[in-house]
Amino acid sequence: MSRRKTQSPIDKSMARDVMAETDALPSLSLGSDVKDQKMQMQPLMVDGSGHAGEDTIEISSGVSSTGSEAKDANEDFFITALKFLFCFCGLQLSYLTWGYMQELIMTTEFKKTERFPDGKFPSAAFCVFSNRFLAIIVAMIAVKIRHGAVLQNNAAPLLAFTPCALSNTMSSWSQYASLKYVSFPMQTVFKSSKVIPVMIMGKVLKGTVYPLSQYIEAAGITLGVAIFSLSSKSSDKDSATNLIGFIFLLMYITFDSFTSQWQDKVYQKYGKANVDPYQMMLGVNSSAICITTFGLIVTGDFPVVMSFLTENPEVLQYNIITAITSASGQLCIYYTIKEFGPIVFTIIMTTRQMISICISAIIFGHTITKVSLAGASIVFGVLFYQIRRKYNARKNKSATPLPTTR
Repeated sequence: MSRRKTQSPIDKSMARDVMAETDALPSLSLGSDVKDQKMQMQPLMVDGSGHAGEDTIEISSGVSSTGSEAKDANEDFFITALKFLFCFCGLQLSYLTWGYMQELIMTTEFKKTERFPDGKFPSAAFCVFSNRFLAIIVAMIAVKIRHGAVLQNNAAPLLAFTPCALSNTMSSWSQYASLKYVSFPMQTVFKSSKVIPVMIMGKVLKGTVYPLSQYIEAAGITLGVAIFSLSSKSSDKDSATNLIGFIFLLMYITFDSFTSQWQDKVYQKYGKANVDPYQMMLGVNSSAICITTFGLIVTGDFPVVMSFLTENPEVLQYNIITAITSASGQLCIYYTIKEFGPIVFTIIMTTRQMISICISAIIFGHTITKVSLAGASIVFGVLFYQIRRKYNARKNKSATPLPTTR
């Protein structure tokens, strides 16, 4: 009788879920070898004696390391430290800027005109379109460099990416639209509850079974989000507005959860050797640009946006900066996971969420009460606990000796 494999939504799509929140591009497949990831992260986990964890190489002859070997080790550590600094700064700069520009575009009152009396940017769909447009260019360049051709080596047809492209587009649109009704800190904390619909989608689409500990962690995140949300309401008259924003956020995490699970199905059906992350990036964004273009034409947003940009040309600059930082962040994501693995990447991105909340509160004047702070602390506390648990699980797995044969 077959047994279903128990797996964690955070473990399987740790990088994927964080990346999906960036509005930009499809998720990654974390198929890298666990042992390689641990060896890559060793320079960042040096104990008090100067040894890099349990996998320090022993000299079988009993002879101590020579000065040349020590020098090489120091050089390797220095190079790894520089790589980590590049990854950390690249991710922080890209996504802190991206988050700031996102909130600036959707919440600022620009030049008021007869056609736009409130001065607000009229189309969240155009923000999604601009990001997708640049993402396709980046993906085509990446696929061309990696495979020598843009389309010939992709085993999956374009239609295979269409369902997750639609859900990715809707999640991105909902994310932008929600900022008209809720604050950026509220949105950021709420996104952390994405693990719940990820588990539901995994159960529905693939029959995945999750351990009880995953449900307890999800409940802890939900509690923290609820505390933060309820304490962030400024007055009873804002209840209707908060409800609309809450609906948009629910749409975001629901569509985003479907995106990551469907991408897993594409990888499983066609094989990760035949569809790499860059080809996934190209396929999803090719479908998404068609969907967003069709939506802008049907709703008549194109002429509306052009008219608004004519009156407020600086908004076009903001959209370009948002698209550039989104694309640069994606490249940093791929490189960080390749060099250090998903755990280090998730730590950096979770830290980025905390910093972005502080920056948004300072620049845009959001009030964060002590109760809200307690709710956010619960959420991020559970997230860091998950990171620690996953690291220990990988460490124990890699430390298990292989069976020997006689």
